[in-house]
Amino acid sequence: MADLQVNIAGVPLKNPLIAASGTFGFGREYSEFYPLSTLGGISCKGITLRERPGNPPPRIAETPSGMLNAVGLQNPGVDHFIERDLPWLKTQGTVIIANIAGNTPEDYCKMAEKLSGTDVDMVELNISCPNVKQGGVQFGTSCAGVESITAAVRRFCKKPLMVKLSPNVSDIGEIAAAAEAAGADAISMINTLTGMRIDINTRRPVLRNNTGGLSGPALLPVAVRMVWQASRRVKIPIVGMGGISQWQDAVELLLAGASALQIGTAFFTDPYAPVKIRDGLQQYLDRNGVASVAELTGAIRPW
Repeated sequence: MADLQVNIAGVPLKNPLIAASGTFGFGREYSEFYPLSTLGGISCKGITLRERPGNPPPRIAETPSGMLNAVGLQNPGVDHFIERDLPWLKTQGTVIIANIAGNTPEDYCKMAEKLSGTDVDMVELNISCPNVKQGGVQFGTSCAGVESITAAVRRFCKKPLMVKLSPNVSDIGEIAAAAEAAGADAISMINTLTGMRIDINTRRPVLRNNTGGLSGPALLPVAVRMVWQASRRVKIPIVGMGGISQWQDAVELLLAGASALQIGTAFFTDPYAPVKIRDGLQQYLDRNGVASVAELTGAIRPW
């Protein structure tokens, strides 16, 4: 059987499938379906320096081939995560990635410093959340902003640092290169596209926040294109995400240049999605005589 192991910034994963931040919580609910050791890793619910209640409802809406969310980073705060959630997560036999978001560079740096003294395997720097009124996306849409926040956090982060990039930019290759230049060990992409729907009867936006992040199968072609563009600009590993719901989608993103993958919205329709994708990926590799999943990374045959 083909080898599914991958290595991201010095962190070994038993397979390339990671539960994406925001859709998996801290894993407790999904552990009732299967052992979390089935996954290559878990990118935990985005945490902030202090507890956040999130945005007021309505904050979720279905769309054709996807969904809009404006949850607004509801979370219990970094100290609660370290004291209550991380000890349990570290018994689950998988790689644990702490996803951090903030309103200021100081917020990010304080969290990176706190987490550096813990057992998390990696820190994911979320500078691309489009559904909060402050923080995140303000740093992720310009090369200067990405470089500045990444360099600042790098000084405090002693763990491997992965920067989560926004698709709401004009040149994703430049943004990726800025993260790499500032010291990122890996990048993850893409976060959600900013979207909006309007209720034609009330004439109000369907989300209280007006806009939200679009995720789901509709994102896949955008994610494939952006991963491919970024892979031609950086040498650090890319963790691809955006619209993955079946194993064929996973193969596409790997061929485009991803070294590992995050599964997100698919969890809401099928909790077993990563298990099915892992098995389908294994069978694809074996059918095609590919010895290791790592051989697929960037193996696109351009015209």
